[in-house]
Amino acid sequence: MNQQGLISFHPSKKTEGIFSILIPSWNNLPYLKCCINSIKKNSVYEHEIIVHVNEGTDGTIEWLKERQISYSHSLTNVGVCFAFNAASVLASTSLILLTDDDKYFCPNWDKPLYDELKNLDHIYFAINSTSIEHKQTTNNCVIAPYDFGESIETFNEQKLLEDYAQLPFADWTGGNWYPMLLHKNIWTVIGGLSIEFSPGMGSDPDMMMKLWKAGVRYYKGVSESRVYHFISKSVSRIKKNDGYTQFLQKWGMSNSTFFKFYLHLGEQFKGYLSEPDLNGEIKNKFLRDKFKRVISFIKK
Repeated sequence: MNQQGLISFHPSKKTEGIFSILIPSWNNLPYLKCCINSIKKNSVYEHEIIVHVNEGTDGTIEWLKERQISYSHSLTNVGVCFAFNAASVLASTSLILLTDDDKYFCPNWDKPLYDELKNLDHIYFAINSTSIEHKQTTNNCVIAPYDFGESIETFNEQKLLEDYAQLPFADWTGGNWYPMLLHKNIWTVIGGLSIEFSPGMGSDPDMMMKLWKAGVRYYKGVSESRVYHFISKSVSRIKKNDGYTQFLQKWGMSNSTFFKFYLHLGEQFKGYLSEPDLNGEIKNKFLRDKFKRVISFIKK
């Protein structure tokens, strides 16, 4: 038990695997069990699993100890930024996969990701699995709406396993959504998730911008690698930071500008991205963002 400092670290003896899968969890044991069990059951390869336990008053730590799963621990909920960063300390492989605990990993999810890496001769990538969600969304990066259950209690695993591979979708571009595969060297270079965005709103687009600044231009969402997303309600339990304004003030543009003109988030994958032409529509968008940024500082 952590009695001093913010976070304690509890590595297991088993450190073998292709990916080091990092999972933050906040008293969400039923979903965490489902997530980890699906990884163990449906992976082609062996992977290292590392959980960051926020609080863990629901039996999470005991369950992880029984299964010899590595974990980091904080007595309070420190948010996803600290959580992912802490879990990554225990990663023993060169490939880290960031994911939420409310994901069910479909059969063979890992092989398309690993095959993708074999086609690359560099480590400057952000490669994503594709989520299936039960309700309509404006997010062009997910397969929806396909309802296989809104919760663990209503989850129709058999129906999902029968249908998931036939759902039509194409590879997409842009990164930003979990599960996300990164090389540990690049994760270290960008400093992981920025803790000033704690407890986590806006930390994902901020990470994408840091990856861009580090030279990453290969952002690919792999359609064949699929997970089911329950859209758990953990976020509703926290006091949210204003991630939109923080991103705007830090980078001088809105996250929507970055998503549209740099990452082309949700568009069909066409290969490596390049610097945008700073004329026309993006120039006008920059001017609007500049005005919003000034106003945000005045209000602050």
